[in-house]
Amino acid sequence: MKLDSLHFAGIVAAAKSLTMKSIILPLALIGITSSALFSAAGEEAKTAPFTMTTDTPSDVKAAPEDAIKTASGLASKVLKKGTGTTKPDAADTVTVHYSGWTTDGKLFDSSVKRGQPTSFPLANVIKGWTEGLQLMTEGEIRRFWIPAALAYGENPGGGRPGGLLVFDVELISIKAAPKAPADVKEAPADAEKTASGLASKVLVKGKGETHPAATDNVSVHYSGWTTDGKLFDSSVSRGQPATFPLDQVIKGWTEGVQLMVEGEKRRFWIPAALAYGENPGGGRPGGVLVFDVELLKIVK
Repeated sequence: MKLDSLHFAGIVAAAKSLTMKSIILPLALIGITSSALFSAAGEEAKTAPFTMTTDTPSDVKAAPEDAIKTASGLASKVLKKGTGTTKPDAADTVTVHYSGWTTDGKLFDSSVKRGQPTSFPLANVIKGWTEGLQLMTEGEIRRFWIPAALAYGENPGGGRPGGLLVFDVELISIKAAPKAPADVKEAPADAEKTASGLASKVLVKGKGETHPAATDNVSVHYSGWTTDGKLFDSSVSRGQPATFPLDQVIKGWTEGVQLMVEGEKRRFWIPAALAYGENPGGGRPGGVLVFDVELLKIVK
């Protein structure tokens, strides 16, 4: 699923069938608060840990000389070291606090100001965030100077800020994306195959006895990959099941989910003819698609 809109219109995308649109997250301003602590005996001063604020940074106009720069043009500086050791992958979902400014010091978005962190799949945000947050560990606070080419461009319109953008980001937690199955490249020899070309394999037996009809609504958890192992959509990553009429999705789902009972988990290898075709365009994945599906409930 892809995200697209910025005040929780910020960085995300809407769904058609099983693909998601992009939504753009609310991006907010964060500042710096540091103070010196002195011992009563006048010992060496110590700097307090950096905390997130909405105060405009003093270096908002341009990245300082000591900023870390990547080949893409992204610049960043660690404001507070993280406590974790793992860095997120592009397919993972992250929870962050952040603030964002234009180079004239204007705060245009801030989860800090709203008082609530935000979560999103890292692959579905602006390029500068996708690249930058993969440099971080949990607990880290980092300032980013994101060039227009990695953000919304120079004159994006639609209320989005243009040009170089500056963000302070605190990486609170990482939720790892579902990993591609070992047999993602093709269905194994023991998979069940139907006359249409659909292949599937039961991963966990269900506890129900009733199979859904094509006209039923179903509630499911699922993850989908292309045969090269790329995760393109997952209700598991979003942390929320999907509910939909079974006759209004791709043919492979309409046929396949009717084979299942409640509580069952099944892996499907869906040929292009039962999915979106070989070269569908519009951001939809082409070719054979692989899905792990858990049928939670049949809604008559």
